Amino acid sequence: MTRALRKARHGAVLTFVLAGLMCGTFTVRLPALADRLHLPESAVGLTLLSWGIGALLTMQLMRVVLARIGSRGVLRAAAPLCAASLVLVAFAPSFPVLALAAALFGMAFGAVDVGMNAQGSAVERAYGRPVMSGMHAGWCVGAISAGLVGTAAIALGLSLTAHILVVALLSVPAALALSRMHLPDPAPEAGEAGRSSSRPRRRLPGVVYLLGAVTFAGFMAEGVVADWNGLYLMDTLRASEAVAALGYPVFEAGMLLARLAGDRLRGRYGARGLIMFSGAATALAFLAVIAAPVTMAAVAGLFFIGLSVATISPMALSLAGTATREPGPAIAQASAMGYAGLLLGPVVIGFLSSAASLRVAMGVAVVLGVVIAVAARLLPASRTEIIPLPVRPAREETDEEVRLRAAA
Repeated sequence: MTRALRKARHGAVLTFVLAGLMCGTFTVRLPALADRLHLPESAVGLTLLSWGIGALLTMQLMRVVLARIGSRGVLRAAAPLCAASLVLVAFAPSFPVLALAAALFGMAFGAVDVGMNAQGSAVERAYGRPVMSGMHAGWCVGAISAGLVGTAAIALGLSLTAHILVVALLSVPAALALSRMHLPDPAPEAGEAGRSSSRPRRRLPGVVYLLGAVTFAGFMAEGVVADWNGLYLMDTLRASEAVAALGYPVFEAGMLLARLAGDRLRGRYGARGLIMFSGAATALAFLAVIAAPVTMAAVAGLFFIGLSVATISPMALSLAGTATREPGPAIAQASAMGYAGLLLGPVVIGFLSSAASLRVAMGVAVVLGVVIAVAARLLPASRTEIIPLPVRPAREETDEEVRLRAAA
């Protein structure tokens, strides 16, 4: 089983990479889409809102879908659909069509996001040790790759439509190939199999909603950096456009390094302790950025924010996956709450920035870090460790295969 698990783990990591590449391509080329369609900033904001609402709606539906067909079935259908909807974005001739295409892309991506986290939880529970943070590092690799590929496409003079079309066409066969590497979800316990199909909406344990609140705060803190770091560096600290552009890659680099080390740190210090530390460190790092007197000090602070916040959402989703026998519905709920934080974050920061200043508004992220630390303290110790579960084999071995394996 070790070889099969290793293959499944690689498949899960590469699924995160692929998802990061597709979503990153949409983000990287959205300014060019706006320029081609002559869209104002408000229309760009509505496009992103359409994407987020689509993802959020699908994540709520995933509680039912995952209980019926599992993460492997969801990814087998949703990942190719995600690539296909990306093509619709590339060919959008007007703002209404772009908003609709973005919503469809968000819906497909929401299914992929929940499916890949549920698959990661299935692999993690089969391993019996933390591996989820390393999978989320794959997302960072995919997002960074999207930026590099976008830069190369622009340098080579590749049109916007051609660039997105190439990414989408390569993503479809990659998604289908990766679906063959995924594990089935853990089987329901005896007596629960019938109830899982007849009552897929049964109430989840309270700890799932607490972990959803942690995910909400973690995603919202990440969104503060993603949406506002450039404007903060340029308008508040008077940085040049070139220097301000360094902020997000520096933040992502910090996240990547932390996620690569996250599983080892969790194994050493425990999930609850690490989330508490990460929340407190996030608050302190944001304070350092807010108080930074010069641009480069703020950029360095963004790196430490990345280090601090990176492991919060992977650990929260991992713990949600261990809260019930079937990880899918719990992860769907926690993910939906997390994405609500991504949607709410820009609205809250924008409102406070208009009422006071962007420096004051970013203080919300300090509060979020404290909330994460306090919420982690409330997590029951019995729910912060991984409980190994047997994984259903994809199919039964034939007598001939059993004899060959015994002979080997």
